[in-house]
Amino acid sequence: MKLKPVMFVGTCSDAGKSIINTAFCRIFRQDGYSPAPFKAQNMSLNSYSTPEGGEIGRAQAVQAEACGLPPHTDMNPLLLKPTHNQSSQVVLNGKPVGNMTAKEYFTNSKTALLQEALNAFRRLTSRHNPIVLEGAGSISELNLRDKDITNMRMAREVQAATYLVADIDRGGVFASVYGSVALLPPEEKALLKGIIINKFRGDISLFEEGRKMLENLTGIPVVGVVPYFDDIHIEAEDSVALNKKNTQAVPGKINVAIVLLKCLSNFTDFDVLERDERFHLYYTDQPGEIAKADIIILPGSKNTIADMQELRDSGVAEAIIQAYKTGKKVIGICGGYQMLGISIDDPEGLEGERKTVAGLGLLPLQTVITPKKVTEQRTFRFHNRQEVCRGYEIHMGRTVPLPGIPACPLNHLENGEQDGYRKDENCWGTYLHGILDNTSIRNALASGFNVRSGSSFDYTAFKEQQYNLLAAHVRSAVDMDYIYSTLYPDNQSLTL
Repeated sequence: MKLKPVMFVGTCSDAGKSIINTAFCRIFRQDGYSPAPFKAQNMSLNSYSTPEGGEIGRAQAVQAEACGLPPHTDMNPLLLKPTHNQSSQVVLNGKPVGNMTAKEYFTNSKTALLQEALNAFRRLTSRHNPIVLEGAGSISELNLRDKDITNMRMAREVQAATYLVADIDRGGVFASVYGSVALLPPEEKALLKGIIINKFRGDISLFEEGRKMLENLTGIPVVGVVPYFDDIHIEAEDSVALNKKNTQAVPGKINVAIVLLKCLSNFTDFDVLERDERFHLYYTDQPGEIAKADIIILPGSKNTIADMQELRDSGVAEAIIQAYKTGKKVIGICGGYQMLGISIDDPEGLEGERKTVAGLGLLPLQTVITPKKVTEQRTFRFHNRQEVCRGYEIHMGRTVPLPGIPACPLNHLENGEQDGYRKDENCWGTYLHGILDNTSIRNALASGFNVRSGSSFDYTAFKEQQYNLLAAHVRSAVDMDYIYSTLYPDNQSLTL
């Protein structure tokens, strides 16, 4: 049966829309449908390469995985990647189309971009059933209502059965739900089929009176109260998740310090290290904590030159250099790989006003930022190993050895090209995101430490298990019969 599209919107940012959306992607798949995720516009530095060579928000890639699908640019036709506080790179249908300030974006682009989003949605709906849409932030930003292409405007355009997700853990759930509903015009309120209370701690039966109060206040049923959990691990979309990460080294494990950059991107590259029990992962921008690490990883950055200069100004750069001199491992991924070299140049000012910066000088490389953006999934062999590994590239820039310096590639790509540079076992860099998801590469990372030499931890199998746990957790907390009843065509019934 062809189902109506379903949409999950929020009372605020970080209400849990992405997680709820991911749960329903897996639930519909378990129930025999062929769902696909959709978010018209996403703002995130956490992105992913699609098989066709495009770029989308990481959350939609995760949701696609929950659906059992390869990611596609139609799932997130518009991605905004902040370059600094005033502007963002605009990625349309998987390809960058330039930088815009918020004023430029909202003033000049809403009509054309809405049409692009609708075109992508229609292409998806011709292939999948149902489409599981996600909103952004709050549905009640009155100053942006006429510019909205992500929340209730999209719900109205596609006539989605829409569910409002509210975070009870942060407090104020009655005001946030009531206010969000009350501020909607009648035609948008009519699309709301239910309210989902998310992140509830304690005895849910104690909220039964609260459920009835909300229903009386809003006229909309509360279709579920989802308990808070911290034992199901789904990759996070928003950098707000970094606030909950470890910030210090601990004894007894291999301490891995991720350098906390201001424009850090694709921090999900390191989620796997939190699951591999040999490692202790923490994020820091403190020279003292860098010195305590066994392994230091420079992550991706959306503004590599600005972040590199900040490392110099803060003393972190010197701490990294000294760590390598004392035998610590120093690794760079994407923007972090560029930082390991001698210099980074941006002759066209693509990242900002500053045109050049000196790198850490640990690798004999020079980088030039270029307009062409590489967005590719890759299969490759790591160093001298024969195992076929997987990763993906998302970067602007070309990194090459200094004149007269021979190439020392880290990875050999399936197309015959080479990636990265390996100085020695303790210092290497790569453009490949997701490289640490490969078991053999984590084993190489752990070599030389007083831990077991190998791990059989399968991150792909682990993620599949987590999607199923999430689906079971949410399914048990919501009224699935009611939700399905709102998705059947108007002339169908639940009993069909």
